[in-house]
Amino acid sequence: MKIILCLFFLLWFKMHEEMKLFDVYPVFDIEPVKGDGCYIYDKAGTKYLDFYGGHAVISIGHSHPHYVEMVSSQLANLGFYSNSVENSLQVELAEKLGALSGLEDYQLFLCNSGAEANENALKMVSFATGKTKIIAFENAFHGRTSSAVNITHNLKIQAPINQTFEREWLILNEIEPVKMALEKGDIAAVIIEGIQGVGGIYIPEVSFLEAVAELCKTHDVPLILDEVQSGSGRSGKYFAFQYADIQPDIISIAKGIGNGFPIGGILLSPKYKASYGLLGTTFGGNHLACAAAIAVLDVIKNENLLDNANRIGHYLQSKLKQIPIIKAVRGRGLMIGIDFDFPVKALRTKLVKEYQLFTGSAGNPNTIRLLPPLNVTMAEADLFLEKLILALEN
Repeated sequence: MKIILCLFFLLWFKMHEEMKLFDVYPVFDIEPVKGDGCYIYDKAGTKYLDFYGGHAVISIGHSHPHYVEMVSSQLANLGFYSNSVENSLQVELAEKLGALSGLEDYQLFLCNSGAEANENALKMVSFATGKTKIIAFENAFHGRTSSAVNITHNLKIQAPINQTFEREWLILNEIEPVKMALEKGDIAAVIIEGIQGVGGIYIPEVSFLEAVAELCKTHDVPLILDEVQSGSGRSGKYFAFQYADIQPDIISIAKGIGNGFPIGGILLSPKYKASYGLLGTTFGGNHLACAAAIAVLDVIKNENLLDNANRIGHYLQSKLKQIPIIKAVRGRGLMIGIDFDFPVKALRTKLVKEYQLFTGSAGNPNTIRLLPPLNVTMAEADLFLEKLILALEN
């Protein structure tokens, strides 16, 4: 009888087990349920200042009215259909993106994420050159999918199956190694972030970018600009590479372009010719994604958010550089890295728990990343500085 009861209870518990999440994210024990501008609110109603924007995704603020209206209206009409039919929203998105970025002569292919954008960029350059070796840079982060993670400078997140083509890691802002590598004649492309984000906000110097672009042109090697994090106006220009006088062959985009709705893409220079089946995606460029991205472009333009990113970014950097404990401040616009001489994990936790302030981490454990919405106000910048100083003093 005891054996039967034990078997019964084992069976009962087995039937009532719940599926668990695959535990790969270290998380704060906070659950946001509402967002408004530069703030998020948890289940208890606690208000947090958001200076991280969910990895630079929130570009025009949480729950912007125009964004909410555009997405809601589109969902009420048609949320999705495949790329087997015409979609005028894709055309509108391409036209507005070209106008705002000044790259009207480029072509747009839409997908779902930054990693997927970089996958398609790498595929296109390999198609074009017939080669597989990629030049990438130390501290780079280009995504977690198969090819993108192979050129991400973090061996911990590369499985053996990812390491399927050769890549050469070079040091950012050192041009001679780039020249030597390109002279070998075996390079499919050079890929570089407009600003290294995950790596800790490291900026390619204007002279370096221009020299790389010229070398790529000389050796007929495509240049890919990864603007997944640094694009969509975050740097104070629509694309961070636009501080230099260059024209990349392919530009990858995602994150801020959708303000939280998953969308990515690549901009291809006119030299690339499309053919049916060359690239493809099920969900890329769907109706909801396009409505979200169009709304973001509208707000960036109508509210002059590039100017705001520059103005608030300059102010933040100037004030941060006056804080003695801070060792270095880097960035452009509202993409800022702050270096300390100690690991910042405990400080970031303290900022969230005691001062209701979200900031970001980086590959460098001593670096805090700031990526607030582009419509952050001067008052919110001052509030951030006040909270940071209090946390450092107490």
